[in-house]
Amino acid sequence: MKCDKNDLLLYAVTDRHWLGNKTLKEVVKESLEGGVTFVQLREKTLDEETFFEEAKELQTLCKEYQVPFVINDNVDIAIRMNADGVHVGQSDMEAGDVRKKLGEDKIIGVSAQTVEQAILAEKRGADYLGVGAVFPTGSKDDAKDVSYETLKAICEAVSIPVIAIGGISKDNVLKLQKSGICGIAVISAIFAQKEIKEATKTLKAITKQMVEA
Repeated sequence: MKCDKNDLLLYAVTDRHWLGNKTLKEVVKESLEGGVTFVQLREKTLDEETFFEEAKELQTLCKEYQVPFVINDNVDIAIRMNADGVHVGQSDMEAGDVRKKLGEDKIIGVSAQTVEQAILAEKRGADYLGVGAVFPTGSKDDAKDVSYETLKAICEAVSIPVIAIGGISKDNVLKLQKSGICGIAVISAIFAQKEIKEATKTLKAITKQMVEA
């Protein structure tokens, strides 16, 4: 499965923090019903086996909706369960090494904050880039701010699709128009909302407007 930039329009990153009394599967299903186009499972605290079981469950769900499903950081789990791919940060395994382990037909996403990192990631085999944080965010402690100018410069410097991440909501997403991105990755703009399906629908419509502007 290769990466289509249309699949990257509305990219949901999971976070247990917002679950309340729902399961991860329930909230991801609601987001898929609302029109999410890509799902990344991000787990920082679960042990390997629990993580694997949860990943398998979400993989089945994403297949039903024909939405790509990738694992954050954990290349071994991605291989073991035959996920569609993996997303790695700058401090994780380098894209070239990930490609060697995963094979040619898997999606590899890489986080980048500078033009140099972006060019290098593309050269080493990344299929898409996640760039941010473009707005202040509480979801990641180590998120560095990326200006609109840098975001635009990254989009111009690479030929692979670029999505923006970090503090994006329906209220500020239009500020990213004409930057060159093909979509956005969000956590709380979907999963922290009371009505996940409705929130996703609204966000998707505005994001489409932003990308096409």
